[in-house]
Amino acid sequence: MKYTIQENDHAPAYIQLYKQVRDDIVAGVYPYNTKLPSKRIIADEVGISTITVEHAYALLCDEGYVESKERSGFFVIFRADDGFAVAASTRSSHIEHVHTDTHVEFPFSTLTKTMRSVMTNMGESILERSPNEGCTELREAIRRHLARNRGIICDTEQIFIGSGSEYLYTLIVELLGRDRIYGIESPSYKKIEQVYLAADVNYESLPLGDDGIESQALWASSTDILHITPYRSFPSGITASASKRHEYLRWASADSRYIIEDDFESEFSISKKPEETLFGSSSNENVIYMNTFSKTVSPALRVGYMILPKKLVPIFEKKLGFYSCTVPTYIQYVLAELISNGDFERHINRVRRQKRKEMQKN
Repeated sequence: MKYTIQENDHAPAYIQLYKQVRDDIVAGVYPYNTKLPSKRIIADEVGISTITVEHAYALLCDEGYVESKERSGFFVIFRADDGFAVAASTRSSHIEHVHTDTHVEFPFSTLTKTMRSVMTNMGESILERSPNEGCTELREAIRRHLARNRGIICDTEQIFIGSGSEYLYTLIVELLGRDRIYGIESPSYKKIEQVYLAADVNYESLPLGDDGIESQALWASSTDILHITPYRSFPSGITASASKRHEYLRWASADSRYIIEDDFESEFSISKKPEETLFGSSSNENVIYMNTFSKTVSPALRVGYMILPKKLVPIFEKKLGFYSCTVPTYIQYVLAELISNGDFERHINRVRRQKRKEMQKN
C-alpha cells in the first residue's frame, strides 16, 4: 500500500488520505463493488489513527465514491463507465420541492461594520467606476478563497463579476453563441429556462434521475452546452454522485462541448470537506464555473461571478469586454473585505456546523 501522509502538507491527514484513496478508486485500483482495506489495516500501514481513516472514508461516502455496509466494511460504488448502462428510473418534472433552507442570514452587525470600514478607508474611491470585468480586489479575494476552500486554481483574469446569475447566463450565451444547443436539467430552476427562452436559443430539457441527468438522455441529446447544478439541484434537491460528475466530464470531452457549472449554495454542504467542483476536476478547459453571494451574504446585493477557462478569456474580452460591470464599486469593496478578513468563511463554517447539529437531532 502506497499511502503516505506528508507532515509539511497544509491539508489535514484525513484529507490527504481521502484524496489518495479517491484517486485510486477513479483509476480503477479499487473497481466497482470491491471492498476497501479495513480501517485498521490502513491505520497500521500508514501510521495514523483509525479515527483519521474513518474521517477519510466518511468523506468518500459523502461524495458517492463508496458506501458503508454494516459489519461488512466499505464498498466502492463509483463506476468509471457509468453512462453506458441502462438508464435508471426517471423522476417526474413535477417533483415536490425539497426545502433545504436553514437560518443562514449573514450577521447584520458584521456587514454594517464592514460597510462603515470600507467607506472610511476607501474614501471617495468607492464612487469610482469599476473595471468592466470587476474590481481587482474582489476578483483576487475570490481567487484566494476558492483556492483555499474549493480546490479551484485559476488566475484573477479568469474571474468576471456581474449582477446575479441571470445576467451571467446571458453573457455566456453571447460568448458561446446562439447557434448552439443548450441542455438543462428537468426539473430545473425556472429562471434558467426563462433566460434561454428570452435569448431565443434552442435548448433541451434533460430528465433527472436519482443522481443527476439520466445517462440515456444525456448521450442521446443534441446538446452542445450542458447547464447543470451538481450540488442540490432546485427544486428536486438532487446532488450529482461522483460517478455522474465524471460522466459529465467524459461527455464534455468531445470537441466544442462546454459545461456551465452553477454551484449555488454548495458552500453550505454538511460534508466535512467542501463539495468537489467540475471546474477543479476538469483538465480540458471546458467548464465555466458560476456562483453568487445571494445565499452566503444576501440576495439584495445582486452579485455573482463566473470563472472562464483560460482559452475563453481573450474571446470574451474581444466580444464582450466593452460591457460595463453591473455591480457598484462600493459593494465589490465590501465583499472583498468580508472575504479577506475572514468574516465570510467564519459565517459559512458557522452555518455548516448548525446544519450538522440539526441533522443529528433528526
